[in-house]
Amino acid sequence: MDAFTAGLLQRIKTTETEMTKAREEGDDFLADVEQEELEDLRRLAAEHGVEVSTASA
Repeated sequence: MDAFTAGLLQRIKTTETEMTKAREEGDDFLADVEQEELEDLRRLAAEHGVEVSTASA
């Protein structure tokens, strides 16, 4: 796995964690921001052929 792929997958994982945390804390605004970031990261992954688990999608 190259550095780009590893970094992208790590950013996706971190963003998913932060989104979940925001939802659990009732911070709807932050959850929405994290959701948008996650969508952007997944789009970037798709554009570069990086497979992303959809378990938390």
